Amino acid sequence: MWQSSYVQDVMAQVASWMTVPDVAEALNIPLGKARRLIEEHSLVAVRREGVMMVPRELIVNGEPLPSLRGTILVLLDAGFTLGKAIEWLYTEERMLSTTPIKALLAGRKAEIRRLAQALAL
Repeated sequence: MWQSSYVQDVMAQVASWMTVPDVAEALNIPLGKARRLIEEHSLVAVRREGVMMVPRELIVNGEPLPSLRGTILVLLDAGFTLGKAIEWLYTEERMLSTTPIKALLAGRKAEIRRLAQALAL
C-alpha cells in the first residue's frame, strides 16, 4: 500500500479552497447537486476546521475536472480510503516529478491511472 514518504500537511499544498455552497455557485447548480458530485467522486471534499471544503483547482472551465472521478475510483478500488486518495493526489510523486493532481490538470490522465492501478499490486 502506498505510504507518504514524509509527514506533512499535504492539504497545505492546495492553493485555494471552496465551501460546498461556493462550489454550487461556481458551477451554477443547486446545493444538492454539488453534494451529489462529491458523493459520486466527481469532486472531492475534506473537512477543514469543521467545514467541508473542495480544492478550487478541481473546477476547470466551470466544470468538475473530468479525469478526477475515474482516478478516485481506481484509488478506492486499490484499497485507499477517500482521505488517503486525496492525500496521494496532493503528494509529490517521484516518478512524475510533480503531484498527481498537477499531472491530471496537465492532461496526463492515462499516466496517473496506470500509476494508481500499480498501487493496488
